Amino acid sequence: MLSKSEQKIYSRHLLLDEIGVEGQEKLKQAKVLVVGAGGLGCPILQYLTAAGVGTIGIVDGDTVDVTNLQRQILYTIDDVGKSKAKCAANRLKQLNPYVKFNLYEEFLTTENALDLFSEYDIIVDGSDNFQTRYLCNDAAVITNKPLVFGSIFKFEGQVAVFNYNEGPTYRCLYPTPPSHGSVPSCSEIGVLGVLPGIVGSYQANETLKIIIDIGDILSGKLLTFNALTMNQMVFAFSKNEAMKITALETNYDVFCGVPQVDEEITIETLNESIASYNLLDVREDWERELDHIGGQHIPLNDLTTKYSEINTDKPIVIYCKSGIRSKRAIEFLEGTLKNVRLINLKNGIG
Repeated sequence: MLSKSEQKIYSRHLLLDEIGVEGQEKLKQAKVLVVGAGGLGCPILQYLTAAGVGTIGIVDGDTVDVTNLQRQILYTIDDVGKSKAKCAANRLKQLNPYVKFNLYEEFLTTENALDLFSEYDIIVDGSDNFQTRYLCNDAAVITNKPLVFGSIFKFEGQVAVFNYNEGPTYRCLYPTPPSHGSVPSCSEIGVLGVLPGIVGSYQANETLKIIIDIGDILSGKLLTFNALTMNQMVFAFSKNEAMKITALETNYDVFCGVPQVDEEITIETLNESIASYNLLDVREDWERELDHIGGQHIPLNDLTTKYSEINTDKPIVIYCKSGIRSKRAIEFLEGTLKNVRLINLKNGIG
């Protein structure tokens, strides 16, 4: 039953014949797990909270970075360095005190995915990498949960609903991941700040429709949106009956072709013995100007012509913002710099 205070908060929903008291009570009873509290996760979480979804789980092991503030609108400058999941929940509790938040200050992994998914009715994927997308899909299929998908790239976005009433899955649309590095992440190529707000709102909309059981769900359909042209299209796709998912992949990094570096070092450990290493910064010029931890600077795209300039008299710690480009640099340099110890700076310099 809705309290009088809840009836006031949700009055505009109650006025809609398609929702009313019955629909709002469905929202109150629903349990939704949101994977990622970043660009997509912020609007997803805000609108699900405002709509009155009773229990919301937030899975994110990351902390707020100053570069997030351009698009991750749940956070402020005072949140930099703090847990995203915790900061998001604190803000959202101020928006709606009638929602219960379960915080998982960790990343989604093969070890926790099935247990987490089994506790919720719907999974919403707000992740930003292919490894997590395939993991979300496979875990949703195995636990028989609908998966609300969204992705962004520069000025373009995609939205779909997978595994809805045993409908098509992410693997029906994308059977295999793209070759590693062929689709750069936002941290590598950038993104229009408002785009995740648009796409995340679409994801929240699909989630509410599923809970209330109204409208036409984007199952077997892929919605694409271009923020520059404002073109929006919906493409239909069918279920691949031959695609059977009965277990999780052993390693989604390997499945998605992410380079497996032999050695990594944390920034804390590096600082304890930094004189023992040569440093190589593979970020862009403008990133280097903002901040750096020293060493040579050769952008990733220039390595093929400038690798011979790299100092090799000590082990080389290669760094970037998040640890992604440095892994790709090591993948290339292993074939060109012989008998040189190459070490990746884990998670970059942030």
